[in-house]
Amino acid sequence: MKIVVDPHGTINFIYDDALLFLRNIGEMSTRRAGFVEPDEQGNWKADLSPSGGPLLGGFTTRSEALAAEVAWLNWRYGYVS
Repeated sequence: MKIVVDPHGTINFIYDDALLFLRNIGEMSTRRAGFVEPDEQGNWKADLSPSGGPLLGGFTTRSEALAAEVAWLNWRYGYVS
């Protein structure tokens, strides 16, 4: 889990309940980064269009699609070192 602070002091991170304490620091807003849903064949896809990203999939399991979504977001927003 990575937390990134931009030059303007904005804190960015992929949401995790463990980070709820950050609400005490100041104003907080949450926005959807993508959608993970099944397709007609029962495979799972991660649609990252809300973040300007690709459609990933089809994955056999929902957890695979969620992991791919998080990996892409980490890459896109520089949360990887």
